[in-house]
Amino acid sequence: MKPPRQLLSDLITRAGIAFMRGLSVLPLSWIRSLGVVFGWALYALVGSRRRVVLTNLSLCFPERSEAERRKLAQQTFIYFAQAWLDRAWLWHAPEALVQQRVQLTGAVQELAGNEPTVAFVPHFMGMDAAWGGVARRVPRVSTTIYTDQSNKLVDEWILRGRQRYGNMRLFGRVDGVKPIVAAVREGQPLYLLPDMDFGPDESVFVPFYGLPTATVPSLPRFARLGRAKVIVVLSRMTATGYVVEILPQWKDYPSDDLVADTALMNARLQDYIATMPAQYYWVHKRFKTRPEGEAALY
Repeated sequence: MKPPRQLLSDLITRAGIAFMRGLSVLPLSWIRSLGVVFGWALYALVGSRRRVVLTNLSLCFPERSEAERRKLAQQTFIYFAQAWLDRAWLWHAPEALVQQRVQLTGAVQELAGNEPTVAFVPHFMGMDAAWGGVARRVPRVSTTIYTDQSNKLVDEWILRGRQRYGNMRLFGRVDGVKPIVAAVREGQPLYLLPDMDFGPDESVFVPFYGLPTATVPSLPRFARLGRAKVIVVLSRMTATGYVVEILPQWKDYPSDDLVADTALMNARLQDYIATMPAQYYWVHKRFKTRPEGEAALY
């Protein structure tokens, strides 16, 4: 028998998942409008995360005025809430509806055949739409690295949603590198989201918006170990859903310099962010880990 606190937590979680299922039948405009309300509420009420976003924006866009950065932060919270609510229809609506709302564009031919491939998927708000967009249209089993959620019911819900189309294989971080590399060499594209601060272990400090930033060099490392080419998958939220764009293979990548390759990844990420700055995942403490002797930024 579970303790009362756990029973209450499970009840709230199940109610939340039921809410998302019910939300999936609503018109997209209604869901997005609800996201605006939730986004403003988060901006107003979650002061600690608002300060994180504003700190990130002040570090990355010092040339913008305080009013401009505040507006960008507000837009970020709205996109964050809308993207979270969009999981309702991404994971529960009929497949035909999802296909109508998620467009796959760009160099789709990069995912044809069985050539070993590592895809850089930056942390834009539509990252879950990116996986769904590819999985439904590319008949290759794909892989990614998944971090277990502390709430097991939420964990099961996310896993079901991300594996909905049957073409996504999830590795846990505890699985280690060997099975992932083996899957890449077998022709299963690996989707990596390395643009977060995972702490000092195995990270290198390379520039990101001019600041030394702890960055895991997993993109060039897996590309080298898997003898794979590197492509980019970008997700952009639109009024009608999402556009998922596949960019052509990076030429002469990776090189023999792991640090230089990681720095190049961050530099190109800045170019992608410039096209849709409010849709990047600024709610994350990207600069939490500092070089030895530097003061904390948050």
